[in-house]
Amino acid sequence: MKKKVVIYTWKTCIFCIRAKRLLKNKGIEFTEIEIDDDTNRLRELEAQTGFGTVPQIFVDDKYIGGCDEIVDLHLRGKFDVVFK
Repeated sequence: MKKKVVIYTWKTCIFCIRAKRLLKNKGIEFTEIEIDDDTNRLRELEAQTGFGTVPQIFVDDKYIGGCDEIVDLHLRGKFDVVFK
């Protein structure tokens, strides 16, 4: 069964762009939710995750982290375990 991947982003965030590029290069389909001007949504994410930054990435409703975390998963060979 395919995992549900959701990424919260800002349009011009370099870390968001990098995370989306990695997901695409690994063949992961994802839903992107741009929250550029939605401070309420960012506050909700901060309350949920403890972080007030983007990107914020969820797999099957479980918080995975941001760009640094998924790059680290990739470098340690654990990306596929989490995302596939």
